[in-house]
Amino acid sequence: AALRPALAARGVPQMIYFDNGSAMVDAAVKRAAARLGIKIAHSAPGRPEGRGKIERWFGEVRRQFLVEIAGDGETSGTKVTSLAELNRLFTAWVETAYHRRVHSETGQTPLQRWMAGCADAPFPTPTPAALTEAFKWSERRQVRKTSTVQLFSNFYQVDASLIGRTVELVFDPFDLNMVEVRWNGRPQGMAIPQAITRNAHPKAKPEMPAAPEPASTGIDYLRLLETSHDQQVATGINYAALIDPRQQAPDQGSGHGVDEEPPGNGAP
Repeated sequence: AALRPALAARGVPQMIYFDNGSAMVDAAVKRAAARLGIKIAHSAPGRPEGRGKIERWFGEVRRQFLVEIAGDGETSGTKVTSLAELNRLFTAWVETAYHRRVHSETGQTPLQRWMAGCADAPFPTPTPAALTEAFKWSERRQVRKTSTVQLFSNFYQVDASLIGRTVELVFDPFDLNMVEVRWNGRPQGMAIPQAITRNAHPKAKPEMPAAPEPASTGIDYLRLLETSHDQQVATGINYAALIDPRQQAPDQGSGHGVDEEPPGNGAP
């Protein structure tokens, strides 16, 4: 839910540094990294020093963003009615405020620091097809004498030539109706659903559950950032402007009184 859009927005790095939480050592994450050629490094258990930067970031989120949601005792804060709305406001704050505020020690904005510290910046962005393949999940199953396989209480028909062989079942964890069969790394067609009792993987949890669009709650700091961010995204991505705000294309000024320097869609 977090890594996939980050890679789509900022490109594929050489390495990703993880802690040792269950999600970070999961086979699905390892598969995605392998498909995209990314090395995974884990912090040493019991040694929090290597996680200092991300802890500092969490502190900034609490001080700058969450206070606007919760209020400061005198104001009620921004009314948020769904996870989808919270994610939109958070993205707007990251791209429009946090990424563009100059750090007192580095003299750079976080986005400038990110781009300047990457020799190959911007990193190559994976194609949608490559990203989709990387974030599919897979399970191995032995094909029964009836040329069927079972996957999480679901039964599928596969090619009879695969009877007795162990095949790889590749699927989108949110849609178990579409399962691809592979053997020795070679595609063997799609598995035909015979009895489907579960439509999603047991561990698959959507990032943004379906919810009706909330009614407008008025104008405040986060809403202003959200509006500004929407206008910036509409202009596309100008990587030169990301490093130096003065380097903007001539047609990017709209006269609406907001900074229309186009950001990405994720956080470095």
